[in-house]
Amino acid sequence: MKHKRKNGILLHISSLPSEYGIGDMGKEAYKLIEQLTAASVKLWQLLPMGPNGKGNSPYLASSAFAGDPLYISPATLMKWGLLENDDLKNTLRFNRKKIDFNTVTQWKNAVFEKAWKTFQEKADEPFKQEFQHFKNEHKWWLTDYSFYATHSEKSGEPHWNKWESGLAFRSKETMNSYSRKYSNEIEYHNFLQFMFFRQWFRLKQFANEKGVKIVGDLPLYVAFNSSDVWGNQNLFLLDDKGEPEWVGGVPPDYFSEDGQLWGNPVFNWQKLEETNYQWWIARIHFNLHMFNYVRIDHFRGLESFWAIKAGAETAKNGQWMPAGGYNLLSILRDQRGELPIIAEDLGIITPEVEKMRNDFALPGMKVLQFAFLTDATNEHLPHNFSGRNIAYTGTHDNDTLLGWWKNCDKKTRKRVCPYIKTGKGDINERLIELIWSSSAEWAIAPIQDLLKLGSHARVNTPGTPKGNWVFRVQKKELTQHAFQFLKKMNELYNR
Repeated sequence: MKHKRKNGILLHISSLPSEYGIGDMGKEAYKLIEQLTAASVKLWQLLPMGPNGKGNSPYLASSAFAGDPLYISPATLMKWGLLENDDLKNTLRFNRKKIDFNTVTQWKNAVFEKAWKTFQEKADEPFKQEFQHFKNEHKWWLTDYSFYATHSEKSGEPHWNKWESGLAFRSKETMNSYSRKYSNEIEYHNFLQFMFFRQWFRLKQFANEKGVKIVGDLPLYVAFNSSDVWGNQNLFLLDDKGEPEWVGGVPPDYFSEDGQLWGNPVFNWQKLEETNYQWWIARIHFNLHMFNYVRIDHFRGLESFWAIKAGAETAKNGQWMPAGGYNLLSILRDQRGELPIIAEDLGIITPEVEKMRNDFALPGMKVLQFAFLTDATNEHLPHNFSGRNIAYTGTHDNDTLLGWWKNCDKKTRKRVCPYIKTGKGDINERLIELIWSSSAEWAIAPIQDLLKLGSHARVNTPGTPKGNWVFRVQKKELTQHAFQFLKKMNELYNR
């Protein structure tokens, strides 16, 4: 990763404006890129792009490789001749302020089935050959994913270890029989992935041509209800019934006094080592093809991870287990040279984690909302930045900057006020300018902070099971004035 001052925004695809209930890879995404280009914004950071899981979380995807079909643009499918105008005329009056995942999913599934039928009946030969090429290229993950997605729907049971034994534990005879029986349904899921990646790589190419690089987000763990765990059971700490023996999370921290109990199965790093980390290597290469840069969420889990006994009610009682991330990153560096990876190094960071990050020259993260929790020695304060850093006003797990400021206690405000002289100017702009003016290589702000939105626009509140991931930005909020401010900051601070 070149050491050059850059700037960016954090905004997930799902939060873009759209008439179809959820942001997608259609015209509003292209419009945003043009706005970013005009404001000299160089980076667009996203959340994970996989099929969302429990609680609609993108961090609990049913595949580490597949894309979420909800981000497919129906309007683009119509441009490609797969839908008629009438297919989109009966668009429901979707909630424009929040995502109603159930309603959107039902409506889009019906639309996608029409597109699939049209593709089968009317697509020309080059289009069908392109589909075949896609399937051949991605067979190594696509076969398991489409099988898993099909049987989950058919059975109504996403827990793969509760399927009939032959499917749960992958009897070749049983799986071949099932694949023949539901070949059209499996092919439909192949088609959705074809449409997703066809739209995605066109969008990425457009962004790159405009000078905007895409920053992807790679969760450390995968969901238990995923094609990855079902297809690679030996790579996870599972018992003989396929149940997790240990699950992932973090001990008590800033976000939760009980810690965070994520519930994901944890990796069997010994088995990963025996395979020369093949699954992980493929995963990172895949993401570095999808995106220009990749942020590894919970990076410290590559060195050691907090494992909680399955069935525990909180994450308080767990133990640290060693991981093989150093060896993994060594192999990647030998293959690629410099690694375009960001280490999410928030939380409990040990000298061993710092060494791993520094040995591979990976930038870490600094978050302004954490900077005023203690005194002037706080590592998140710009005057204490050292080494390689990406500075954020906040992350997807934080309140918005305005919401945070309004809810600050007196002690925190007392630390903030003299630092930026809060009596002068707009508080959001002053705080954004603070990290833009810092020595951090990159400065990134969530779109909510740029648009001065309050707590109603928060994306996620860790430890809460409902009401997350539903934020949508409004067309009227994406004003020229907001981007003009960012352009001014970019010019002033050489970003």
